[in-house]
Amino acid sequence: MATSTVSKLNYDVKDIGLAAKGKLRIEWANQWMSVLQLIRKRFAEERPLEGVRVAACLHVTTETANLAITLRDGGAQVALCASNPLSTQDDVAASLVHDYHIPVFAIKGEDHETYYNHLHAVLEHRPQITMDDGADLVTAVLTKRQDLIPDIIGSTEETTTGVIRLRSMAKDGVLRFPVISVNDADTKHLFDNRYGTGQSTVDGIIRATNQLFAGQRVVVAGYGWCGRGFAMRAKGLGADVIVTEVNPTRALEAVMDGFRVMPMSEAAKIGDIFCTLTGDKSVIVAEHFNVMKDGAIVANSGHFNVEIDIPALEGLSKSKRQTRDFVDEYTLADGRKIYLLGEGRLINLASAEGHPAVVMDMSFANQALSAEYLVKNAKDLEPKVYPVPAELDQSVAQLKLESLGVGIDTLTPEQEAYLASWNEGT
Repeated sequence: MATSTVSKLNYDVKDIGLAAKGKLRIEWANQWMSVLQLIRKRFAEERPLEGVRVAACLHVTTETANLAITLRDGGAQVALCASNPLSTQDDVAASLVHDYHIPVFAIKGEDHETYYNHLHAVLEHRPQITMDDGADLVTAVLTKRQDLIPDIIGSTEETTTGVIRLRSMAKDGVLRFPVISVNDADTKHLFDNRYGTGQSTVDGIIRATNQLFAGQRVVVAGYGWCGRGFAMRAKGLGADVIVTEVNPTRALEAVMDGFRVMPMSEAAKIGDIFCTLTGDKSVIVAEHFNVMKDGAIVANSGHFNVEIDIPALEGLSKSKRQTRDFVDEYTLADGRKIYLLGEGRLINLASAEGHPAVVMDMSFANQALSAEYLVKNAKDLEPKVYPVPAELDQSVAQLKLESLGVGIDTLTPEQEAYLASWNEGT
């Protein structure tokens, strides 16, 4: 770890000299994060997080930087590490250290050992609140740093994958503090997951490959909110979209939305571009690689790199080479080539910049308000997973509409009375 001569903070970033570029990009993102701007202004005045130690394991992007700055301005002592080895924007990490005096431990492309060293570095700040994007911090606390548990008042979780892990912990009785599922907020998953993931995943695949989507058979594995968003955007670019699912209701919805639905075993034979967005493991495996056409492109936009069975692909291949940034070409025994993007990690962050600031504005507004809620209410919360309080969720939506210059109707007293009654019928 290095020590900055400017801030005297411990940190580990690629190059502190990248800070000037990172600061410009952070300011650019801030321009489009109107709700977070309002929260930051209030936080700076009220200081609701005064002295609270926050450890965040999130994608180190321009949008995350503005969340960290908002928490800092609210009085929090923030330390940040990356939630994915390929999701860090090195100039942003440098600026957070140099310009905002926030300790960051993140380097794009860091290996497995460095990733976990960085995670444990933020835990050395002895957090009272953790912010997760995949539940890695909570898992580390519960399994390796149980000495920190007495200090922790609560946590927030950003992803579907992380919420699944946390609910499993709660069910097994091992969760020791309350967690707010930011991912379940309407102003998060309906927008961030659907519109953010949809656009940024297309962006990541195009940046990595320079492929035309029009006329391509694009296979979307998983029709949750992220899969819906990607399918929608791929269709809009002229792709022939095929959906694979295990949930009959979601599969039926995909059919009604105009997509072909079939098992992966069938889709693998005809797809040109594949993208997994399920949150589960082993979605594309050896049997699928064995029938893919020459030149098939395979990517993942789920949180962890386990959705594609990369060891199986390597076992089937006689050679491997990198043909473009974030593109690995695997040549199979029969000569067919399969292209894996971004090492099977989140392609929208590996080769692109992640979600646009406009949509992350709402997600991170929920993060900031949830941290404030934990400080005020943690003593009354049990060690389980809670939704974002409805009033906070609604306030984020209202603030976003106002920032966009959009007005909506309000109920009259008569309408409110009617909706709350049962004795006025036909």
